[in-house]
Amino acid sequence: MNYLSHKILVSLFFTPWFALGITHAEDKPVKVYILSGQSNMVGIGQVTGGGSRWGAEFIDPVVSVYPGAYDPQTDYDAAKPTQTMKLDEFGGVQPTPYPGGGTQVTRGFIEIGATGVYEFRPGYGGSTHNIMHVDGQEVYRKQVDGDAVHTPIRLAQGSRVPFKITYLTGQADGLGWIARVDIPGTLATVVKQDGKFPYLVDPQGGWKQRDDVWYKGVVTAGANKWLSVGCGAGANSIGPELGFGHVIGNEHDQPVLLLKASQGNRSLGWDFLPPGSKSFEQDGFIYAGYQDSPDRWQKGTQPKSINWYAGKQYDDCFSAAHEVLDNFDQEFPHWKGRGYEIAGFVWWQGHKDQGSVVHAERYEQNLVHLIKTLRKEFDAPQAPFAIATIGFGGWEMSGNALTVADAQLAVSGANGKYPEFKGNVATVEIRDFWRDAEQSPRNQGFHYNQNAETYMLVGEALGGVMVKMLKGN
Repeated sequence: MNYLSHKILVSLFFTPWFALGITHAEDKPVKVYILSGQSNMVGIGQVTGGGSRWGAEFIDPVVSVYPGAYDPQTDYDAAKPTQTMKLDEFGGVQPTPYPGGGTQVTRGFIEIGATGVYEFRPGYGGSTHNIMHVDGQEVYRKQVDGDAVHTPIRLAQGSRVPFKITYLTGQADGLGWIARVDIPGTLATVVKQDGKFPYLVDPQGGWKQRDDVWYKGVVTAGANKWLSVGCGAGANSIGPELGFGHVIGNEHDQPVLLLKASQGNRSLGWDFLPPGSKSFEQDGFIYAGYQDSPDRWQKGTQPKSINWYAGKQYDDCFSAAHEVLDNFDQEFPHWKGRGYEIAGFVWWQGHKDQGSVVHAERYEQNLVHLIKTLRKEFDAPQAPFAIATIGFGGWEMSGNALTVADAQLAVSGANGKYPEFKGNVATVEIRDFWRDAEQSPRNQGFHYNQNAETYMLVGEALGGVMVKMLKGN
């Protein structure tokens, strides 16, 4: 594909249906995509470096009380306070209580321990209605009837700068949080500092929420909301669902449900082993078939079961998915009576299988069986199936990991090895999306160093091949 064709294709993927003059067909069923895999499908891409309660960064904080309710026309720096009080404890979990009465304004200094770009989140509950300035710049504003607006600011290590918080109601305290938002590889840095994936941000600089793609997680990554950040392992993480959901949401003129059933540290050769898988003998051992326990035992011996069995994670994940779909109207009352159809499957897994030579060697066979079994399980024999390879270490991958990646590529319909998969199974190669530790929030490797750009690129790529299969390309 040449550069121009790629740009046109990407443009189509990210052009919303309403910009193309398409209207929602309210009588059409909801499109359901079932996403599954292990921890990287759960989603470990970091949104920010993580916020923490503030405290030690603040020096000599003093609260001043001015008469009357807050008045935006009043210059509180020039006004005379009725009371001034030094705050012995500021931040933490038990800050010094404010005196109350009138309009309260806190002033002091901030000294940051590491140079970077920071976001301030002053207050808790009712006390979040305030305006905060740092070094003369407004960094936060939340009107009583409005949403919070954050403006990150770059601060230098060891440099002492003034701060001011003006509280807009009688609820005021020293609670607050601070987050560094330029840590390499976090979503905040990748999007807001590097300018990538601009479709994720709303006009106010917050994370955009789609109103046509709903995310539901079962087993883990259990968010239940319109698609936005925070659908990964926690509120400060993302998985491939974010990029995938935007690509797919722009493709359909009816709503989309992303149903993610996944669990970390699980292998296809054992935990996710599909129903119908047979036991087999290799190197003097019998390896478990579906519902056998343990995972292997010496030939000629009687195995002693453990508290797990081959395929248990398959059963747990997909029975949970069935429960959601069997109660569709109750789970999604905003779509009551509309119905749904299984539109496709997405699979991203393979890390644990590389820990076993046997599981790695049988990965291709097991993956073919998984594809066929899931289509039968959900009565969707022609539903497209998108797979992402593992990509740990990028193109330096070797050993069992390379065996697994080659197996994932082998099942792609484009390779011709499985003619029945032509046009309906596609594997995306993600080794180009690997980012090393210096470019990432963490040095973990197995979680792609928690690099949010990797997770976004994987999601977009999976969405791209899914759309091509839907279009019959």
